[in-house]
Amino acid sequence: MRPEDTEGTGGNGLRVPMTWLVTEYMADELLRTGDLMEPGTPEFRAGRDALALTMFLCERPGETAALAVLPDARVEELRKLTAYACAWRGWICERLAEAGPRTGPEDPDPALARSAWRWLEETELPAADLDAIGPAPWAADPAGDQEVRVWTPAWQLGLPLAHLAVQLY
Repeated sequence: MRPEDTEGTGGNGLRVPMTWLVTEYMADELLRTGDLMEPGTPEFRAGRDALALTMFLCERPGETAALAVLPDARVEELRKLTAYACAWRGWICERLAEAGPRTGPEDPDPALARSAWRWLEETELPAADLDAIGPAPWAADPAGDQEVRVWTPAWQLGLPLAHLAVQLY
């Protein structure tokens, strides 16, 4: 979509990634409404990007992400897609591969989706090491109780937040 360009002429040729921007906005609003994470934190961004990427890649031809209210069928689809990390990661990689490399000027929407996925996959954030928690954490000495943290890819933190935001919708 070109700003103020309805006939395909004029304008400066800048393509505005409206689908991605609207999808990212909707994901941001879902996370804010759920009050799951403080906005502005890397964890919030991970959740927003995971949800926006999921919403963007499950779009069907002719369907717009600019829905003010998500239909029940769409919410159920998002719940299923974000429920299992291994399946979700594979689905994301498959859908991005289907988008494939473009010839000529790159469509800005898929380019932003690829950029979000790169950030989610390459960025590591500190998280609680759930494997380090013993069978009886309530029996631990409170004075010596220190949370063990590990570095994990951002998508592994963002996906549960995305799933929970959809559940709370």
